[in-house]
Amino acid sequence: MDLVLALAVVAVLIVLVFDYTNGFHDAANIVASVIASRAMTPVQAVLVVGVAEFLGPLLGGTAVANTIGKFISLDGIEASTALTIIVCGLVGAIAWNLFTWWRGIPSSSSHALVGGLAGAVVVSVGPDHVVWGVVELGQGHVTGVMKVLAALVLSPLVGFWVGFLLHRFMVALLRGARPIMNRNLRNAQWLTAAGLGFSHGANDAQKSMGILTLVLLLGGFIDTFEVPFWVMLACATAITFGILSGGWRIVRTLGFAIYKVRPLHAIDSQLTSAAVIFAASAIGAPVSTTHVVATSIMGIGASERPKAVRWAKAREIATTWVVTIPGAAAVSVAFFYFLRTVMP
Repeated sequence: MDLVLALAVVAVLIVLVFDYTNGFHDAANIVASVIASRAMTPVQAVLVVGVAEFLGPLLGGTAVANTIGKFISLDGIEASTALTIIVCGLVGAIAWNLFTWWRGIPSSSSHALVGGLAGAVVVSVGPDHVVWGVVELGQGHVTGVMKVLAALVLSPLVGFWVGFLLHRFMVALLRGARPIMNRNLRNAQWLTAAGLGFSHGANDAQKSMGILTLVLLLGGFIDTFEVPFWVMLACATAITFGILSGGWRIVRTLGFAIYKVRPLHAIDSQLTSAAVIFAASAIGAPVSTTHVVATSIMGIGASERPKAVRWAKAREIATTWVVTIPGAAAVSVAFFYFLRTVMP
C-alpha cells in the first residue's frame, strides 16, 4: 500500500477514535445535571442525548470545522510528513482525554486537540506552520489560534454570567410556586437535555470533521477544504457511540461536587449551556462543553448561595484547564520523537 494512503487511513481511524473519546469524555458533562436532579435515569439520559447528539453534526453546519481545520498550515509539507504530524497531535489529545477521564477530571477535549496539534507542528516543521493569528488580531480580525483560544477563554465567562442571571430570573418567575413544579421541571429536562446534546454535537463533532477534512486535503484526496457528507456521518456516528458509552466518573464531579443540583438548577444549566454552545457554533467558535457546563453550575450556585459552591473543586477544574494544552502538547511531542526514532 502506498505510504500516503496508509498514513491517511491510520489518520482517519485515529480522528474517529478521538471523536469517540470526545463523546465518551463529554457524556458526563451533558447528562450530569439531568442525573443529579433525578429527572432521568442514566440510561434514559444517555439515550435521549445520544439521539440529539447524532443530529447535531448533520444539521449544525461546518463553521467550527472550518476554524479547526485551518488553525495549522501544512501547505508545502510532504504529504507523509504532514499526515504523521496530524497523527501525533491526535495521539496527544486522545491520551490526555483518557488520562483525565481516568482521574475523573472534566478537562477540555478542545484544549487537548489544540495543544496536541500545535505541539506536534511546532517541533516537527516549526512555529511558522501554526496560524497564531496575532498579527491578524492587531488588524481587528480574529483567526487561527487566537480565535480558538478566545472562544475557549470567553465561553466559560459567558456561561457563568448567563447561568447567574438566568437563575435569578427563574427564581423570581417561580417564586411562590408549589412543590409540584419540581415534577414539571424534571419533565422539561427531556427537551433541554436533548437541546444540550444537539448543541454539543454541532460544536464538538465539527472539530473532528475539520481535522478529518484536513487529512483528506493533505493526502490529496480532495482539492478544496469542503467537508464531505460521509465525514459528517462518520463523525456523528463516532461521537454518538462515545456518548452512549458514557464517562460516569465525571458525573460525580459536575453533578455533585460543585453545587447541589436540584431540578431548577439543572434546567437552568442545560438552557444556559445549550444557548452558549449553539451560538458559538453559529459563528464558527470551538468551545468546551466541559467549561460551559461547569461554569454555568458555578454561576447558578453563586447567584443563590455563593458559600455553598465548592470553590476548591472549581479551582481544581480550572487548574486542569490551564495544564491541558501543554499536557496534550507534551504527549504529542513525545510521540513524535518516538516515531522519529523507530521510523527515521
